[in-house]
Amino acid sequence: MAASQSGAPTPQAITVHNQSRVLQVSFSDGSEFRIPFELMRVYSPSAEVQGHGPGQEVLQSGKREVGLAALEPVGNYGVQPSFSDGHDTGIFTWDYLYFLGSQQEKLWADYSARLEAAGVTRDTPMPEKSGQGCASH
Repeated sequence: MAASQSGAPTPQAITVHNQSRVLQVSFSDGSEFRIPFELMRVYSPSAEVQGHGPGQEVLQSGKREVGLAALEPVGNYGVQPSFSDGHDTGIFTWDYLYFLGSQQEKLWADYSARLEAAGVTRDTPMPEKSGQGCASH
């Protein structure tokens, strides 16, 4: 993954609030966001969630109560969370965290519409994996 764009806001402070399940991020431009773990999990930049191309996204559900087991720095450009449901493959760049924080209202609306279209709710458990992963067979 590429580093943040030159001149783009960078985090000045990151605080994990496990009880309220939010990641608080303060950026160099004065912006501060409280990003729910659920939003981070359902919009994880990983291939497991985003797929390997347009139209291959995997709708995530049942993530309302997801927690953060760990949050590790990745170089000087992002962090890699380990979620309580075992998902730990998404690298969240500073730019992507800023995007999630600044676009929360739209992202929640898009997520709600996708859930409704699929006939599921935020609390519907994910279906069992059928053995189809990212690896070649």
